[in-house]
Amino acid sequence: MQQTQKGLTLIELMIVVAIIGILAAIAIPQYGDYTSRTKAAETAAELAAYKLAVGVCYQDTGSLTNCNPGLFGVPATTPDSTNAKGLGLVNGVVTGTSSATTSAGVPMTFIFTPTPTAGAPGLVWVMRGPICDSSRGLKPGGGFCQ
Repeated sequence: MQQTQKGLTLIELMIVVAIIGILAAIAIPQYGDYTSRTKAAETAAELAAYKLAVGVCYQDTGSLTNCNPGLFGVPATTPDSTNAKGLGLVNGVVTGTSSATTSAGVPMTFIFTPTPTAGAPGLVWVMRGPICDSSRGLKPGGGFCQ
């Protein structure tokens, strides 16, 4: 009587390992892009408090010139949040560094600028800087990037 073999041959096992390797080679960079974009979006969301404070300052004073830390309702300190680090606030413009990174691992910086619009209440906010990179940061139209 012949016994039937059970299990995988060496070549079948090597094919499975090669397929898993190819899938991992594609998935790992995509995961890095995904997490970086998520951190960039969280950075934009964390700036909402500064956006509100500068908006109130602008309505009270009619100018962005005095919208600095400790004046006209703007917080005296700009503490680091989870994703926005090294925040600076001068004349309503918020600058800082996000925990989102470029493909080389360098943290992305941003400049969040308010602009008064004629005949309309409030301010129009625009985000600029490396954080507006569509592959690892905010996409145009997202998070105030143009």
